[in-house]
Amino acid sequence: MLALIAGAGALPGEVVDRLDDRPLICAMEGFTPDTVTCDIEFPLEQLGSFIAEMKARGVTEICMAGAVRRPVIDPSRIDPATMPLVPILQQALMSGDDGALRAVIGIFEDAGLTVRAAHEIAPSLLPQLGCLTDVCPSKGDLSDADRAAGILRAMGAADIGQACAVSKGQALAVEGIFGTDWMLQSLTQRPDAGGGVLFKAPKPDQDRRADLPTIGPDTVSATVAAGLTGIFIEKGGVIVLQQERVIEECNRLGLFLFVRERAS
Repeated sequence: MLALIAGAGALPGEVVDRLDDRPLICAMEGFTPDTVTCDIEFPLEQLGSFIAEMKARGVTEICMAGAVRRPVIDPSRIDPATMPLVPILQQALMSGDDGALRAVIGIFEDAGLTVRAAHEIAPSLLPQLGCLTDVCPSKGDLSDADRAAGILRAMGAADIGQACAVSKGQALAVEGIFGTDWMLQSLTQRPDAGGGVLFKAPKPDQDRRADLPTIGPDTVSATVAAGLTGIFIEKGGVIVLQQERVIEECNRLGLFLFVRERAS
């Protein structure tokens, strides 16, 4: 039996819509999703009891889908089943995003649960290789994508972000803790004449079973507002939400969407 641990955003709903059988849908307290109806809501301080309840219900596999901010642990709410996990949780909360996710995945695996990626149980979330739009990238755009891939590799080594914007070989902005939308918003007042590309990809050594980067219709609108000419994403590494609508919006706005091979 599969359990979906859902976070914010459209991803949980899209995953459920692509499955033949509805999974057990769970969410951490304070981060209840608005795209699916939860069966179980649990506080982080009772993670151990939550794992026990899932196993009692026959859950053998879990998938984490959607965004979750780092919660603050209330020591008074920690139950006995979760107490042995506290050192791991504390270390996870002090780590970078990838380190924190690896720690959480490790907790589930140590409990005998198999952790599966959203795109593993719903492969259609990942688009095919190549240009998906009427407009395709220019030679200059392709060069900027190569430059952006190098920037993301350096960022990934520091566990920082999964996106950047590049124009004429120069970094315009890099994604930080506030995410891609905030990064693009920062470019709406750029002092130059515009141009450049958005590049999005996972971190080089990222565990791809959770927190795979995503784009959606809002990304398209924000990319245009930022004065960029197109979007590059890595094949097999970026989920496209509402794919048909994304492509339609790119075509309507004259933007390209290009899925490129994973950089070696």
